[in-house]
Amino acid sequence: MHAQRTDDDSVLVGGRGGLGHLTLNRPRAINALDLDMIRALNVTLDRWERDTDVDVILLDGAGDRGFCAGGDVRALHEMVVGGRVDEVHAFFREEYALDHRIATSAKPVVAIADGVCMGGGIGLAGHAAIRIVTERSRLAMPETRIGFTPDVGGSWLLARAPGRLGEYLALTGGTMDASDALYAGFADHMVPTAHLEALYEALENRADPSSPTELVLLFDETPEPSRFETAREWIDDAFAADDVAGIVERLRARPETEAHETAELLAASAPTALAVTLEAVRRARALPSLRAALAQEYGLVLWFAFTQPDLVEGIRAQVVDKDRSPSWSPARHEDLPADRVAEAFAYQPEPELW
Repeated sequence: MHAQRTDDDSVLVGGRGGLGHLTLNRPRAINALDLDMIRALNVTLDRWERDTDVDVILLDGAGDRGFCAGGDVRALHEMVVGGRVDEVHAFFREEYALDHRIATSAKPVVAIADGVCMGGGIGLAGHAAIRIVTERSRLAMPETRIGFTPDVGGSWLLARAPGRLGEYLALTGGTMDASDALYAGFADHMVPTAHLEALYEALENRADPSSPTELVLLFDETPEPSRFETAREWIDDAFAADDVAGIVERLRARPETEAHETAELLAASAPTALAVTLEAVRRARALPSLRAALAQEYGLVLWFAFTQPDLVEGIRAQVVDKDRSPSWSPARHEDLPADRVAEAFAYQPEPELW
């Protein structure tokens, strides 16, 4: 197979031998995902599901800045502000279907989360059969920073991180390097960028019956220990508190400087987003599957998009006007209505996701 271009070239389709190769191709936007890209990926994966010549799928991003910076939130902002309800539904439904398809693919998906991989990028790479990070990788679920909540199955991954790391990463939107991503369960192998070309060649020319995992292990290098190994002490202590106010209180009582900095970050963050996200990660721990977590997230993201001013305001402040000074509603954690979290989880999206 040679590289074929999709209509707008935002996804490149190629590969040789038994390897199907998909490349996100919007490098100037760090390959931010829009609906056309999601559809192009779904169409190709559909075709490859039935193609007996393809037995392994490689997923990467063009350019050297990153695999995928996330969903195109500027486009989401325009849809919500413009009242284009059907498009908002379509974007999330088709994105989540793609994430779930990658997770359940009969043909192993090898994802290269090189450079920036955040939000919607985690939805693609984080559920692949073989998840590779590099020395340049920077992974995060930074949704609370725009007054939103982790989705694309992010709550499922966060819920399964060791100790209370899931709550910490979800509420702070903190960035992980390769070591952190391996430790937190967001990646499986670290392959230096210098070895990626050789890995691609090995996947294309592999001699059966070597599995993709066996090939990846040839290039795998163990990174330095994660900073989380020592930070777990204060993270697990503080983020076990019942609610956001309790977490901030425990952080302020800790001796570590980083705990105090985290307390200040949370105190200035969107109260609604933090309270809903804390509950979402904890509920995801009791859910039976990624599919169930995606359904829970779908209800929450539509609740944010259609009933809360914070999402539009957060995208405006961080992405559109870039003034970095959002006005959250409410602005203070103590002013959050007591029933706000229950209201978010009671929201019934129409139509439902699955």
